[in-house]
Amino acid sequence: MTRRRSANHAAASAVQHSAFSTRHLQTGTQHSPLCTPSEHRLSRRKLLGGAAVAGAAAVGGSLGLVDMLAAAESGAIKKKHKQVLFVWIDGGMSQYESWDPKPNTKFGGPFRAIPTSVPGIHVSELLPHSAKQMHHLSLVRGMCTKDNAHSSGVGRIQRGDPKNRGVVYPFFGSAVANFLGQGPSGLPPYVLIKPGSGGFLYQDAGFLGPKYGALAFGDGKPPENLLRSERVTTADDDLRNDLRRRANARFALSHRAEPVEAMDFVYDTARELMKRGDLFDEANFTAKDRERYGAGEFGRHMLLGRKMLEAGVTFVKVTSYGWDTHGDNFNGHANIMPKFDRAFAAIVEDLAERGMLDDVLVICLSEFGRTPRINGHVGRDHYPEAWSLVTTGTGIRRGITVGKTNELGTYVSGDEYDIGHLFHTWFAALGINSKGVEYDNHGQPLPLAHDDCFPIQELLA
Repeated sequence: MTRRRSANHAAASAVQHSAFSTRHLQTGTQHSPLCTPSEHRLSRRKLLGGAAVAGAAAVGGSLGLVDMLAAAESGAIKKKHKQVLFVWIDGGMSQYESWDPKPNTKFGGPFRAIPTSVPGIHVSELLPHSAKQMHHLSLVRGMCTKDNAHSSGVGRIQRGDPKNRGVVYPFFGSAVANFLGQGPSGLPPYVLIKPGSGGFLYQDAGFLGPKYGALAFGDGKPPENLLRSERVTTADDDLRNDLRRRANARFALSHRAEPVEAMDFVYDTARELMKRGDLFDEANFTAKDRERYGAGEFGRHMLLGRKMLEAGVTFVKVTSYGWDTHGDNFNGHANIMPKFDRAFAAIVEDLAERGMLDDVLVICLSEFGRTPRINGHVGRDHYPEAWSLVTTGTGIRRGITVGKTNELGTYVSGDEYDIGHLFHTWFAALGINSKGVEYDNHGQPLPLAHDDCFPIQELLA
Protein backbone atom coordinates (compact mmCIF):
# COMPACT_ATOMS: atom_id res chain seq x y z
CA MET A 1 0.00 0.00 0.00
CA THR A 2 1.21 3.52 -0.79
CA ARG A 3 1.74 5.73 2.23
CA ARG A 4 -0.22 8.97 1.93
CA ARG A 5 1.71 10.82 4.59
CA SER A 6 5.36 11.79 4.73
CA ALA A 7 7.36 10.24 7.54
CA ASN A 8 7.81 13.50 9.38
CA HIS A 9 4.01 13.90 9.37
CA ALA A 10 3.77 10.43 10.90
CA ALA A 11 6.44 11.21 13.48
CA ALA A 12 4.76 14.49 14.34
CA SER A 13 1.43 12.72 14.61
CA ALA A 14 2.97 10.40 17.18
CA VAL A 15 3.75 13.50 19.17
CA GLN A 16 0.38 15.20 18.63
CA HIS A 17 -2.12 12.37 18.73
CA SER A 18 -0.79 9.89 21.28
CA ALA A 19 -1.11 10.90 24.92
CA PHE A 20 -1.27 9.11 28.19
CA SER A 21 -1.40 10.21 31.82
CA THR A 22 0.94 8.86 34.45
CA ARG A 23 -1.72 8.56 37.12
CA HIS A 24 -5.24 9.73 37.87
CA LEU A 25 -5.14 12.29 40.67
CA GLN A 26 -7.20 11.31 43.66
CA THR A 27 -8.16 13.51 46.56
CA GLY A 28 -9.88 12.87 49.81
CA THR A 29 -9.67 9.09 49.53
CA GLN A 30 -8.30 6.55 51.98
CA HIS A 31 -5.40 4.44 50.71
CA SER A 32 -4.67 0.88 51.63
CA PRO A 33 -1.05 0.44 52.70
CA LEU A 34 -0.76 -1.98 49.77
CA CYS A 35 -0.85 -0.52 46.26
CA THR A 36 -3.14 -1.78 43.54
CA PRO A 37 -1.76 -2.58 40.06
CA SER A 38 -3.76 0.32 38.62
CA GLU A 39 -1.62 2.76 40.59
CA HIS A 40 1.39 1.75 38.50
CA ARG A 41 -0.30 1.40 35.10
CA LEU A 42 -0.26 4.02 32.37
CA SER A 43 -3.59 4.69 30.66
CA ARG A 44 -3.56 4.89 26.85
CA ARG A 45 -6.32 7.33 25.99
CA LYS A 46 -5.98 8.91 22.58
CA LEU A 47 -6.33 12.63 22.08
CA LEU A 48 -9.58 13.51 20.33
CA GLY A 49 -8.98 15.96 17.60
CA GLY A 50 -5.19 15.61 17.92
CA ALA A 51 -3.74 18.88 16.76
CA ALA A 52 -6.89 20.79 17.70
CA VAL A 53 -6.60 19.63 21.29
CA ALA A 54 -2.88 20.36 21.33
CA GLY A 55 -3.56 23.78 19.91
CA ALA A 56 -6.26 24.53 22.44
CA ALA A 57 -3.95 23.50 25.26
CA ALA A 58 -1.23 25.74 23.87
CA VAL A 59 -3.56 28.72 24.24
CA GLY A 60 -3.80 27.90 27.94
CA GLY A 61 -0.45 29.30 28.95
CA SER A 62 2.85 30.86 28.02
CA LEU A 63 5.94 32.13 29.75
CA GLY A 64 6.84 35.80 29.71
CA LEU A 65 10.43 36.18 30.89
CA VAL A 66 11.79 39.48 29.65
CA ASP A 67 14.57 39.49 32.19
CA MET A 68 15.61 35.95 31.34
CA LEU A 69 15.59 36.56 27.60
CA ALA A 70 17.76 39.61 28.06
CA ALA A 71 20.13 37.63 30.26
CA ALA A 72 20.28 34.80 27.72
CA GLU A 73 21.03 37.23 24.90
CA SER A 74 23.86 38.75 26.89
CA GLY A 75 25.29 35.30 27.54
CA ALA A 76 24.68 35.45 31.32
CA ILE A 77 22.85 32.11 31.29
CA LYS A 78 23.68 30.35 28.04
CA LYS A 79 27.46 30.54 28.00
CA LYS A 80 27.15 26.86 27.15
CA HIS A 81 23.98 24.89 26.66
CA LYS A 82 22.91 23.27 29.93
CA GLN A 83 21.26 19.85 30.03
CA VAL A 84 19.54 17.64 32.61
CA LEU A 85 19.51 13.89 33.24
CA PHE A 86 16.50 13.10 35.44
CA VAL A 87 16.39 9.50 36.71
CA TRP A 88 12.92 8.75 38.07
CA ILE A 89 12.66 5.74 40.41
CA ASP A 90 8.92 5.12 40.29
CA GLY A 91 7.35 3.63 43.41
CA GLY A 92 9.83 4.64 46.07
CA MET A 93 13.42 3.47 46.54
CA SER A 94 14.24 2.54 50.14
CA GLN A 95 16.74 4.96 51.64
CA TYR A 96 17.83 2.21 54.07
CA GLU A 97 18.84 -0.05 51.18
CA SER A 98 20.50 2.74 49.22
CA TRP A 99 21.83 6.17 50.26
CA ASP A 100 21.21 6.25 54.03
CA PRO A 101 21.84 2.79 55.52
CA LYS A 102 21.37 2.15 59.22
CA PRO A 103 23.03 -1.24 59.79
CA ASN A 104 22.76 -3.01 63.14
CA THR A 105 19.80 -0.90 64.23
CA LYS A 106 16.16 -1.72 64.95
CA PHE A 107 15.01 -0.85 61.42
CA GLY A 108 18.26 -1.18 59.48
CA GLY A 109 17.60 -4.50 57.77
CA PRO A 110 20.15 -7.17 56.82
CA PHE A 111 22.49 -5.19 54.56
CA ARG A 112 25.80 -3.64 55.56
CA ALA A 113 27.05 -0.11 54.94
CA ILE A 114 30.19 0.16 52.81
CA PRO A 115 32.74 2.99 52.46
CA THR A 116 32.76 5.16 49.36
CA SER A 117 35.37 7.15 47.45
CA VAL A 118 34.74 9.98 49.94
CA PRO A 119 36.09 9.20 53.42
CA GLY A 120 33.37 9.18 56.05
CA ILE A 121 30.45 8.69 53.63
CA HIS A 122 28.92 5.20 53.57
CA VAL A 123 26.13 3.76 51.43
CA SER A 124 24.38 0.41 51.26
CA GLU A 125 26.42 -2.58 50.17
CA LEU A 126 23.86 -2.92 47.34
CA LEU A 127 25.57 0.10 45.68
CA PRO A 128 29.21 -0.95 45.21
CA HIS A 129 29.60 0.75 41.80
CA SER A 130 27.96 4.00 42.88
CA ALA A 131 30.11 4.00 46.03
CA LYS A 132 33.16 4.35 43.77
CA GLN A 133 31.59 7.46 42.17
CA MET A 134 30.71 9.19 45.44
CA HIS A 135 33.33 11.91 44.86
CA HIS A 136 31.17 13.00 41.91
CA LEU A 137 27.87 12.83 43.84
CA SER A 138 25.96 14.76 46.48
CA LEU A 139 23.47 13.06 48.78
CA VAL A 140 20.50 14.89 50.26
CA ARG A 141 19.52 12.87 53.31
CA GLY A 142 17.13 15.39 54.84
CA MET A 143 14.11 15.08 52.53
CA CYS A 144 10.74 15.54 54.26
CA THR A 145 7.82 15.86 51.84
CA LYS A 146 4.78 14.53 53.74
CA ASP A 147 2.75 13.09 50.82
CA ASN A 148 2.54 9.30 51.01
CA ALA A 149 0.29 8.56 48.00
CA HIS A 150 1.60 7.65 44.55
CA SER A 151 -1.32 9.33 42.81
CA SER A 152 -0.57 12.76 44.23
CA GLY A 153 3.07 12.33 45.22
CA VAL A 154 4.37 11.74 41.69
CA GLY A 155 2.94 15.03 40.43
CA ARG A 156 3.83 16.87 43.62
CA ILE A 157 7.49 15.91 43.44
CA GLN A 158 7.93 16.48 39.70
CA ARG A 159 6.13 19.85 39.79
CA GLY A 160 8.02 21.07 42.84
CA ASP A 161 4.88 21.35 44.99
CA PRO A 162 4.05 25.00 44.29
CA LYS A 163 1.20 26.57 46.24
CA ASN A 164 -2.25 25.91 44.79
CA ARG A 165 -3.10 28.82 42.50
CA GLY A 166 -5.76 27.15 40.41
CA VAL A 167 -3.45 26.13 37.57
CA VAL A 168 -1.56 22.95 36.68
CA TYR A 169 2.16 23.59 37.02
CA PRO A 170 4.65 22.04 34.57
CA PHE A 171 6.82 19.06 35.45
CA PHE A 172 10.48 19.97 35.91
CA GLY A 173 11.28 18.60 32.46
CA SER A 174 8.78 20.91 30.80
CA ALA A 175 9.96 23.90 32.81
CA VAL A 176 13.58 23.27 31.83
CA ALA A 177 12.64 22.71 28.19
CA ASN A 178 10.87 26.06 28.23
CA PHE A 179 13.74 27.95 29.87
CA LEU A 180 16.66 26.40 28.03
CA GLY A 181 15.02 25.47 24.71
CA GLN A 182 16.33 22.93 22.24
CA GLY A 183 19.85 24.15 22.08
CA PRO A 184 21.81 23.71 18.85
CA SER A 185 20.67 20.10 18.29
CA GLY A 186 17.16 20.95 17.06
CA LEU A 187 15.98 17.70 18.71
CA PRO A 188 12.95 17.51 21.01
CA PRO A 189 13.97 19.36 24.19
CA TYR A 190 12.27 16.96 26.63
CA VAL A 191 12.38 13.21 26.06
CA LEU A 192 11.38 10.31 28.29
CA ILE A 193 12.83 6.80 28.03
CA LYS A 194 10.64 4.25 29.78
CA PRO A 195 9.41 0.66 29.76
CA GLY A 196 6.15 -0.04 27.93
CA SER A 197 4.41 2.21 25.43
CA GLY A 198 5.57 5.55 24.09
CA GLY A 199 3.78 8.67 22.90
CA PHE A 200 3.46 12.32 23.76
CA LEU A 201 2.75 13.45 27.34
CA TYR A 202 1.27 16.91 26.85
CA GLN A 203 0.05 16.80 30.48
CA ASP A 204 3.62 17.27 31.76
CA ALA A 205 3.64 20.81 30.40
CA GLY A 206 0.73 22.12 32.47
CA PHE A 207 -0.11 25.72 31.68
CA LEU A 208 2.98 26.09 29.45
CA GLY A 209 1.14 24.29 26.64
CA PRO A 210 1.88 21.12 24.67
CA LYS A 211 4.97 22.49 22.99
CA TYR A 212 6.79 21.64 26.20
CA GLY A 213 5.38 18.16 26.78
CA ALA A 214 7.50 15.02 26.90
CA LEU A 215 8.13 12.79 23.91
CA ALA A 216 8.26 9.26 25.35
CA PHE A 217 10.28 6.52 23.72
CA GLY A 218 8.51 3.36 24.88
CA ASP A 219 11.04 0.62 25.64
CA GLY A 220 13.66 2.93 24.17
CA LYS A 221 12.18 2.64 20.67
CA PRO A 222 11.73 5.57 18.27
CA PRO A 223 8.24 6.76 17.24
CA GLU A 224 6.49 4.59 14.67
CA ASN A 225 6.98 5.47 11.00
CA LEU A 226 10.01 7.58 11.82
CA LEU A 227 11.72 6.88 8.49
CA ARG A 228 10.47 8.65 5.38
CA SER A 229 8.90 6.45 2.74
CA GLU A 230 11.16 5.71 -0.21
CA ARG A 231 8.36 7.00 -2.45
CA VAL A 232 8.81 10.50 -1.01
CA THR A 233 11.96 12.31 -2.08
CA THR A 234 13.74 14.87 0.08
CA ALA A 235 12.69 17.60 -2.35
CA ASP A 236 9.04 16.53 -2.19
CA ASP A 237 9.21 16.44 1.60
CA ASP A 238 10.69 19.94 1.71
CA LEU A 239 7.93 21.22 -0.58
CA ARG A 240 5.24 19.65 1.60
CA ASN A 241 6.68 21.25 4.72
CA ASP A 242 6.97 24.62 3.02
CA LEU A 243 3.29 24.36 2.05
CA ARG A 244 2.41 23.42 5.63
CA ARG A 245 4.25 26.43 7.04
CA ARG A 246 2.57 28.78 4.58
CA ALA A 247 -0.86 27.38 5.43
CA ASN A 248 -0.13 27.70 9.14
CA ALA A 249 1.08 31.27 8.74
CA ARG A 250 -2.11 32.19 6.89
CA PHE A 251 -4.21 30.48 9.57
CA ALA A 252 -2.34 32.42 12.28
CA LEU A 253 -3.35 35.76 10.73
CA SER A 254 -6.90 35.33 12.00
CA HIS A 255 -6.32 33.01 14.99
CA ARG A 256 -4.15 32.87 18.08
CA ALA A 257 -0.50 32.22 17.28
CA GLU A 258 0.24 29.72 20.09
CA PRO A 259 -1.43 26.66 18.49
CA VAL A 260 0.36 27.27 15.18
CA GLU A 261 3.69 27.78 16.90
CA ALA A 262 3.24 24.52 18.82
CA MET A 263 2.33 22.64 15.65
CA ASP A 264 5.30 24.02 13.69
CA PHE A 265 7.58 23.17 16.60
CA VAL A 266 6.38 19.56 16.66
CA TYR A 267 6.88 19.08 12.93
CA ASP A 268 10.33 20.69 12.91
CA THR A 269 11.61 18.63 15.84
CA ALA A 270 10.16 15.48 14.26
CA ARG A 271 12.14 16.17 11.09
CA GLU A 272 15.33 16.57 13.10
CA LEU A 273 14.62 13.34 14.95
CA MET A 274 14.22 11.55 11.60
CA LYS A 275 17.83 12.40 10.82
CA ARG A 276 19.05 10.74 14.01
CA GLY A 277 17.76 7.20 13.69
CA ASP A 278 21.28 6.11 14.64
CA LEU A 279 20.56 7.07 18.24
CA PHE A 280 18.19 4.12 18.58
CA ASP A 281 20.39 1.55 16.84
CA GLU A 282 21.66 -0.73 19.59
CA ALA A 283 24.28 -2.04 17.19
CA ASN A 284 26.08 1.22 17.92
CA PHE A 285 26.37 0.30 21.60
CA THR A 286 29.84 -1.12 22.25
CA ALA A 287 30.30 -4.45 24.00
CA LYS A 288 32.13 -2.64 26.78
CA ASP A 289 29.24 -0.22 27.33
CA ARG A 290 26.72 -3.05 27.32
CA GLU A 291 28.70 -4.81 30.02
CA ARG A 292 29.19 -1.68 32.13
CA TYR A 293 25.57 -0.50 31.95
CA GLY A 294 24.08 -3.99 32.20
CA ALA A 295 22.18 -5.95 29.57
CA GLY A 296 18.80 -5.45 31.25
CA GLU A 297 16.09 -2.96 30.44
CA PHE A 298 17.28 -0.17 32.73
CA GLY A 299 20.86 -0.47 31.53
CA ARG A 300 19.79 -0.18 27.89
CA HIS A 301 17.60 2.81 28.67
CA MET A 302 20.34 4.62 30.59
CA LEU A 303 22.79 4.01 27.76
CA LEU A 304 20.28 5.47 25.31
CA GLY A 305 19.89 8.39 27.73
CA ARG A 306 23.62 9.03 27.51
CA LYS A 307 23.39 8.95 23.70
CA MET A 308 20.57 11.52 23.84
CA LEU A 309 22.63 13.82 26.04
CA GLU A 310 25.62 13.47 23.73
CA ALA A 311 23.35 14.37 20.81
CA GLY A 312 22.34 17.58 22.61
CA VAL A 313 18.85 16.83 23.99
CA THR A 314 18.17 19.37 26.73
CA PHE A 315 16.22 17.23 29.21
CA VAL A 316 16.48 13.43 29.30
CA LYS A 317 14.27 11.55 31.74
CA VAL A 318 14.80 7.82 32.34
CA THR A 319 12.14 5.98 34.35
CA SER A 320 12.53 2.72 36.25
CA TYR A 321 9.49 0.83 37.60
CA GLY A 322 9.08 -1.91 40.20
CA TRP A 323 10.25 -0.17 43.39
CA ASP A 324 7.04 -0.30 45.45
CA THR A 325 8.23 -3.00 47.85
CA HIS A 326 5.31 -3.42 50.26
CA GLY A 327 6.18 -7.11 50.29
CA ASP A 328 9.54 -8.88 50.42
CA ASN A 329 11.41 -5.58 50.50
CA PHE A 330 14.86 -7.04 51.10
CA ASN A 331 14.82 -9.61 48.32
CA GLY A 332 13.17 -7.02 46.08
CA HIS A 333 15.95 -4.49 46.59
CA ALA A 334 18.62 -7.18 46.40
CA ASN A 335 17.28 -7.99 42.93
CA ILE A 336 16.62 -4.56 41.46
CA MET A 337 19.28 -2.41 43.14
CA PRO A 338 22.30 -3.98 41.38
CA LYS A 339 20.71 -3.20 37.99
CA PHE A 340 20.23 0.40 39.03
CA ASP A 341 23.67 0.64 40.61
CA ARG A 342 25.56 -0.60 37.57
CA ALA A 343 23.79 1.71 35.10
CA PHE A 344 23.72 4.79 37.32
CA ALA A 345 27.40 4.52 38.22
CA ALA A 346 28.31 3.97 34.56
CA ILE A 347 26.54 7.08 33.30
CA VAL A 348 27.98 9.26 36.07
CA GLU A 349 31.46 7.96 35.29
CA ASP A 350 30.97 8.55 31.55
CA LEU A 351 29.65 12.08 31.98
CA ALA A 352 32.57 12.90 34.27
CA GLU A 353 35.18 11.45 31.91
CA ARG A 354 33.71 13.35 28.95
CA GLY A 355 33.66 16.63 30.89
CA MET A 356 29.88 16.71 30.56
CA LEU A 357 29.16 16.94 34.29
CA ASP A 358 30.18 20.59 34.09
CA ASP A 359 27.11 21.27 31.93
CA VAL A 360 24.71 18.40 32.73
CA LEU A 361 22.65 18.47 35.94
CA VAL A 362 21.98 14.93 37.20
CA ILE A 363 19.02 14.18 39.47
CA CYS A 364 17.88 10.81 40.83
CA LEU A 365 14.84 10.50 43.09
CA SER A 366 11.49 8.86 43.83
CA GLU A 367 8.16 10.24 45.03
CA PHE A 368 9.11 9.25 48.62
CA GLY A 369 11.16 6.77 50.62
CA ARG A 370 10.11 3.69 52.58
CA THR A 371 9.10 3.14 56.17
CA PRO A 372 11.49 2.25 58.96
CA ARG A 373 9.05 -0.31 60.31
CA ILE A 374 8.83 -3.65 58.49
CA ASN A 375 5.21 -4.65 57.81
CA GLY A 376 3.59 -8.07 58.02
CA HIS A 377 4.56 -8.82 54.42
CA VAL A 378 8.26 -8.30 55.20
CA GLY A 379 8.03 -5.08 53.25
CA ARG A 380 8.42 -1.37 53.75
CA ASP A 381 5.50 0.99 53.08
CA HIS A 382 5.45 4.61 51.83
CA TYR A 383 7.45 7.08 53.92
CA PRO A 384 7.87 10.71 52.83
CA GLU A 385 8.91 11.98 56.28
CA ALA A 386 12.64 11.12 56.01
CA TRP A 387 14.26 9.98 52.77
CA SER A 388 17.16 10.62 50.39
CA LEU A 389 17.95 11.66 46.84
CA VAL A 390 21.17 12.04 44.89
CA THR A 391 22.25 14.82 42.56
CA THR A 392 25.39 16.06 40.81
CA GLY A 393 26.63 17.98 37.80
CA THR A 394 26.54 21.59 36.78
CA GLY A 395 26.28 24.04 39.66
CA ILE A 396 26.33 21.31 42.34
CA ARG A 397 29.00 20.71 44.96
CA ARG A 398 30.26 17.14 44.81
CA GLY A 399 31.34 14.54 47.32
CA ILE A 400 29.13 15.80 50.15
CA THR A 401 26.02 14.91 52.13
CA VAL A 402 23.38 17.52 52.98
CA GLY A 403 20.97 16.93 55.86
CA LYS A 404 20.79 13.85 58.03
CA THR A 405 18.41 11.51 59.79
CA ASN A 406 18.57 10.28 63.36
CA GLU A 407 20.38 7.04 64.17
CA LEU A 408 17.24 4.95 63.46
CA GLY A 409 16.28 6.84 60.29
CA THR A 410 12.83 7.61 61.66
CA TYR A 411 12.96 11.37 61.20
CA VAL A 412 15.17 14.17 59.86
CA SER A 413 17.59 15.53 62.40
CA GLY A 414 18.10 19.25 61.84
CA ASP A 415 17.01 21.07 58.67
CA GLU A 416 14.21 19.43 56.68
CA TYR A 417 14.03 19.93 52.91
CA ASP A 418 10.84 19.76 50.91
CA ILE A 419 10.89 19.34 47.13
CA GLY A 420 10.44 23.10 46.70
CA HIS A 421 13.88 23.65 48.20
CA LEU A 422 15.37 21.29 45.64
CA PHE A 423 13.56 22.99 42.73
CA HIS A 424 14.99 26.36 43.77
CA THR A 425 18.41 24.71 44.09
CA TRP A 426 18.25 22.99 40.70
CA PHE A 427 17.03 26.14 38.95
CA ALA A 428 19.95 28.01 40.52
CA ALA A 429 22.38 25.30 39.40
CA LEU A 430 21.14 25.84 35.82
CA GLY A 431 21.65 29.59 36.10
CA ILE A 432 17.96 30.45 36.54
CA ASN A 433 17.09 32.86 39.35
CA SER A 434 13.91 31.26 40.68
CA LYS A 435 13.49 34.01 43.25
CA GLY A 436 13.86 36.85 40.77
CA VAL A 437 11.83 35.55 37.81
CA GLU A 438 8.13 34.68 37.57
CA TYR A 439 5.98 32.83 35.08
CA ASP A 440 3.50 35.08 33.28
CA ASN A 441 0.43 32.94 32.69
CA HIS A 442 -1.51 35.43 30.54
CA GLY A 443 -1.15 38.17 33.12
CA GLN A 444 -1.17 35.88 36.15
CA PRO A 445 2.26 36.08 37.83
CA LEU A 446 3.33 32.70 39.22
CA PRO A 447 6.50 31.76 41.14
CA LEU A 448 8.77 29.16 39.58
CA ALA A 449 8.81 27.11 42.78
CA HIS A 450 7.20 27.20 46.22
CA ASP A 451 7.68 30.76 47.46
CA ASP A 452 8.19 29.65 51.09
CA CYS A 453 11.19 27.54 50.05
CA PHE A 454 14.70 28.62 49.07
CA PRO A 455 17.85 27.26 47.39
CA ILE A 456 20.03 25.02 49.54
CA GLN A 457 23.24 27.03 49.47
CA GLU A 458 25.26 24.18 50.98
CA LEU A 459 24.46 22.14 47.87
CA LEU A 460 25.44 24.80 45.32
CA ALA A 461 28.95 25.13 43.95
